[in-house]
Amino acid sequence: MKQLLEGKTAIITGASKGIGLATAKLFVSQGANVVLTALNQGELDAVVDEIAAGGGKAIGLAADSADPASPKRVFSLAIETFGQVDVLVNNAGYGDMVSIEECSDEHFDKVVQINYAGVFRFCREATQHFMPRNEGVIVNVTSINGSLPLGGVAYTSTKAAVNAMTTNIAVRFAGTGIRCNAVAPGNTDTPMAQAWAAGKLPGGTKMVEYAAKYSNQALPYTQPIDQANAILYLASDLARAVTGRVLVVDNGAYVGA
Repeated sequence: MKQLLEGKTAIITGASKGIGLATAKLFVSQGANVVLTALNQGELDAVVDEIAAGGGKAIGLAADSADPASPKRVFSLAIETFGQVDVLVNNAGYGDMVSIEECSDEHFDKVVQINYAGVFRFCREATQHFMPRNEGVIVNVTSINGSLPLGGVAYTSTKAAVNAMTTNIAVRFAGTGIRCNAVAPGNTDTPMAQAWAAGKLPGGTKMVEYAAKYSNQALPYTQPIDQANAILYLASDLARAVTGRVLVVDNGAYVGA
């Protein structure tokens, strides 16, 4: 059976742990070459070595999604190494629980640059690369907080904004070979979610109580592979007729959001 991403090259941001790491490994198992970014080069090198040991093709480049120079640098290395890019997965993000009355301008700007402006710049770079071929896929990893904003005011606002940007990009390229969708994870067993539940994200526990009030926190967390499977679906030809959609993966904890 043909692999779902056979011969494709994917850039995955925030790929050293959690959902990004699970997505990288899954993409490789489905025939993709992967270009991985994260802040820590050592962590990326360990992932690349693990993938290579299993016969996969991967490279890792330390890159800060908030840095305006990162998208061009990452795409240039990907094209130099593998010839072209077929899929972009914007997974890098910063979580917080800082409520509106405690949110400083500096904190808000920091979250916006990582979670929103960085995604915008990577999407822009991708579309400029995709347009001459009239082919390519973007999958943005947002959050259930984009439609049910229970976290920090900056975090939730940026996730809602990326949902809107996803739809806008899809509208721009509807009817072409370029698609843009999003996956919105609910509670997922990742280092960020563990810090959230323990009140260790910036902002502490003030907003945590609202999650229990407005959602079903008794349901089990999803696993990173659950989110990776959804990302794979949207990145592959299985979803060739799907664009401009936000796919919620949450075990039903936020039904109706």
